[in-house]
Amino acid sequence: MENRRILAINPGSTSTKMAVYDSTTLIFLKTIKHSIEDLSAFVKITDQLPYRKQLILSELSNENISLEQINIVIGRGGLIKPIKSGVYAVNEAMRLDLFNGIMGEHASNLGGLIAYEIAHSLPYAKALIADPVVVDELQDVARITGHPLFVRKSIFHALNQKAIARLYCQSSGKDYDFINLIIAHLGGGISVGAHCHGKVIDVNQALDGEGPMSPERSGTLPAGDLIKACLSEKYDHIQLYKMVNGAGGYVAYFGTNDAYTVEQMAKNGDAKAKLIQDVLGYHVSKQIGSCAAALKGKVDAILLTGGLAHNKTLTNYISEHVSFIAQVLVYPGEDEMKALALNALLVMNNEIICNVYI
Repeated sequence: MENRRILAINPGSTSTKMAVYDSTTLIFLKTIKHSIEDLSAFVKITDQLPYRKQLILSELSNENISLEQINIVIGRGGLIKPIKSGVYAVNEAMRLDLFNGIMGEHASNLGGLIAYEIAHSLPYAKALIADPVVVDELQDVARITGHPLFVRKSIFHALNQKAIARLYCQSSGKDYDFINLIIAHLGGGISVGAHCHGKVIDVNQALDGEGPMSPERSGTLPAGDLIKACLSEKYDHIQLYKMVNGAGGYVAYFGTNDAYTVEQMAKNGDAKAKLIQDVLGYHVSKQIGSCAAALKGKVDAILLTGGLAHNKTLTNYISEHVSFIAQVLVYPGEDEMKALALNALLVMNNEIICNVYI
């Protein structure tokens, strides 16, 4: 009988999530945490590939899960060329683009790379990705900036935003292709998308620091001051990039990317922690307002998801600022592992065909 097991891998900026499914049945789920100290030895994110892959293999071995029973290894998609929503086989063209970071460096680049290496060490397994962060459904007016040298890109938490949209529609009896949603993914990075009749027509370019501050990203910075910092010769290009992505946000203010630590500091009376946590919520609220304008005020619901959505103080703060737009619903954590597995199962059952990456 054909193996029905799926290994799902979701590398994030501060963790590697892994799960094993037998069809739709969850067999094993694990979140491997990575501290700043763990990752400080790696210059580039792709340098983490052997380290993260070995952690996954060790966890499977500890749970006595046989690799030979795995039929599909599916990873969270990375920063490849802009593509349509769907499932893609990891081929050589994709591997090269993930290694070279043609659209930028991000932990999600490791998803397809780890999936490929594990799958190709097995006799019959396939390596896939689904709804990568570069899913591009932007309307034309959302791409154009105030200068022709600069064009906005669609880089966001597509997998989780699409999964949460489907979850909302299942519970509400609505059709994703006929409603408007604003979905805020609150994690190590933050993206807020305007979903119009099944397409994300606008979203902040979260990877490069546009939009809200997050636990490790600075968010939109004053352009003039940023230019002065670039020209000051105090920082090299690596330091400047990390200032925007990796060493900004909570890391810059508190030396940690652990949002729970900052949450507890705020609860225990630390005035600075409370202020910065409120600033993050304020930034998210303003981004939601921006999406409401993109949707011409016609919004069926606002959905808050991601790891930071467990923080009720933060989600209440956001709700107080944006509930006048539409009902606010909170989906703490992420549904990305299940979304990956369901996409893999569709391929396994021949219900969809894998797209070819060129």
